[in-house]
Amino acid sequence: MIVGTVKEIKNNEFRVGLSPSSAKDYVKHGHQVLVEQGAGQNSGFMDQDYLDVGAKIIKTAEEVWNQVDMIVKVKEPLEEEFNYFREGLIIYTYLHLAAAEPLTQALIKSKANAVAYETIELPDGSLPCLKPMSEVAGRLSAIEGAKNLQKPFGGSGILVSGVPGVHQAKAAVIGAGVVGENALKMLVGLGARVTILDINLKKLTYLDDIYGSKIQTLYSSEANIEKTVKDSDLVISAVLLPGARAPKLIKRAYYKDMRPGSVIVDVAIDQGGSTEVSKMTYHDNPTFVVDGIVHYCVANMPGAVPQTSTNALNNTTLSYGLMIANLGLEEAMKRSLPLKKGVNIYHGHCTCEGVCEAFDLEYKQL
Repeated sequence: MIVGTVKEIKNNEFRVGLSPSSAKDYVKHGHQVLVEQGAGQNSGFMDQDYLDVGAKIIKTAEEVWNQVDMIVKVKEPLEEEFNYFREGLIIYTYLHLAAAEPLTQALIKSKANAVAYETIELPDGSLPCLKPMSEVAGRLSAIEGAKNLQKPFGGSGILVSGVPGVHQAKAAVIGAGVVGENALKMLVGLGARVTILDINLKKLTYLDDIYGSKIQTLYSSEANIEKTVKDSDLVISAVLLPGARAPKLIKRAYYKDMRPGSVIVDVAIDQGGSTEVSKMTYHDNPTFVVDGIVHYCVANMPGAVPQTSTNALNNTTLSYGLMIANLGLEEAMKRSLPLKKGVNIYHGHCTCEGVCEAFDLEYKQL
């Protein structure tokens, strides 16, 4: 199979789909690897690094897209890339289609086959290709939240840790999955007073055992969310419904009772966001203010630390990518139920229930 990767064109996205190490493994298995010139530079990988492992450097993205059987990316294709779609092409990347109707329709129309990292699911319900970026995003959410509480960034001017004799910041984490757990870890380390909410009582019991009196755990009811949000200086929304739109758990009506300059970091923005006013932002202009509340809604948070993120992502996506390249997509789906769940669009049909529900599309079971 001819496998390729291109430079990401999303605003301030510095990751790359294939590291030289992953390219080497594809070559070792007999596949041809095409890399757009300069694609890995922002992640610390030079063209020579790819040449050294047997990949070919191609001058333009268009040439890569037109020659490959499978394109391996990081972020969803943007509108400028839709014209590269074609029947039978395998697109292997984060897609987040439930928040991207134009992309969904373009994929269906082209009859390309789209495999989404974020819906590859193991039998225990975990999402192996989403996990490493969720870990990065969770940790960054605490760092960015703490930074944006500073007055020069529009915040209320509270130091997360406080100092002796002065209260530390109150922080809320909604959702105790991978993002939430990593945000919690960082916030506790920073010295915040943290409340974490989830509907999974088993997970809350686990966190209570680990952190004890350092944190407050609460069941994620609407009443508890409202009370906690109103009382917090920093809110990190880490909710996730795999493959589906994020629920709007944080209501704008709560804002009138929040302290001016409080910060909401909406990590769920990839799936449409979890506040009623969330809109996608970018690293070069990451925040906006509504009713005195600072919102940080960067959809590609891990792109800010591409050396860490690219390597962490490749650690998990490589095995499934190799399975597709070695066996072909159809045989790979037959042998791997987790990979089969990652197929969102197949031969012009939507095969992910969450995406179908988001846009009222006919669901086709693979």
